[in-house]
Amino acid sequence: QVRLIESGGGLVQAGGSLRLSCTASGLSFKSVTMGWFRQAPGKEREFVAAISGRANYTYYQDSLKGRFTISRDNAKNMVYLQMNSLKPEDTALYYCAADLWGRASRLVNSYETWGQGTQVTVSS
Repeated sequence: QVRLIESGGGLVQAGGSLRLSCTASGLSFKSVTMGWFRQAPGKEREFVAAISGRANYTYYQDSLKGRFTISRDNAKNMVYLQMNSLKPEDTALYYCAADLWGRASRLVNSYETWGQGTQVTVSS
């Protein structure tokens, strides 16, 4: 059974940083594209970042480039999202997701497995 468990969310002041972590199990991790998405109240889930199985490629929502960094540790079956210079508009539930086909996709529907999410709240 594939499982994704996020951690690292919390309350932070604007300008601060957080690092989200996602632990994966039940899959051939190094073959899987991993992504981070977020969903704010009343809004659709949106793509944040993705990283290919061997970390050869990373993809970002254009507006987040330079502030967010995705990385992975295949030895630990973990993927990370470093978030810097956080803004109140970054407040959302952040999800880790796995694309078991290893596609380079920004689309929600391309990801078959999702975690439960970790809440990030940025105060002004």
